[in-house]
Amino acid sequence: MDLSAKAWEHRYVTNDIGWDLGQVSPALKKYFDQLTNKELKILIPGGGNSYEVEYLFNRGFTNVFVIDLSKTAIDNIKKRVPSFPKSQLILGNFFDLIGSFDLIIEQTFFCAIHPSLRSQYVVKMNQLLLPKGKLVGLLFNVPLHKDRPPFGGNKKEYMKWFQSYFSIQKMEACYNSFGNRAFYTERVNGKDSMIVNADTNLQVGSGYQQIDILQKFIYKQY
Repeated sequence: MDLSAKAWEHRYVTNDIGWDLGQVSPALKKYFDQLTNKELKILIPGGGNSYEVEYLFNRGFTNVFVIDLSKTAIDNIKKRVPSFPKSQLILGNFFDLIGSFDLIIEQTFFCAIHPSLRSQYVVKMNQLLLPKGKLVGLLFNVPLHKDRPPFGGNKKEYMKWFQSYFSIQKMEACYNSFGNRAFYTERVNGKDSMIVNADTNLQVGSGYQQIDILQKFIYKQY
């Protein structure tokens, strides 16, 4: 499988991004809505089109950063939010990032990197977070694919990865993820294709309900 910057850029250029919701994740929106400190320094790694950063910025959170490997994804944010600070849209590799943040949002990044990088992911997240900083987001609670993203996992596995570097405040099933999907994605001739979904609460091809596949988690740095 090719998970290089060139490969991710190609997928955005050709709009081969079947995972893209086209809006902020409902679960993260609910979390954002209860945040009151507009001075928080927030990072969204592997943000892609990052509707989350757009939502936060429009709510007055101006200290928000995105890093992604795809120039097209970064340019898409610039087009949608022309007033967003260009210096806070970073084209690059998350693992090379230097900085410190109060809050890091996980949204389909962990599942996009190769599983062999998960231990490095945890270490890097710990390094980037300020003391008492939080890693908050959503993780798949099913195996999913082995040969391509999204790569899944389970709570036991996640606990193993994170507990050495974080104090785990909460990890529970998320019941307000993005349900009611009129379409689902299926790999056809090497490309994600949109297929009409007969059951809008079912992620076809895996037999699990969309509302059950994501876990909400908050890891607090020691």
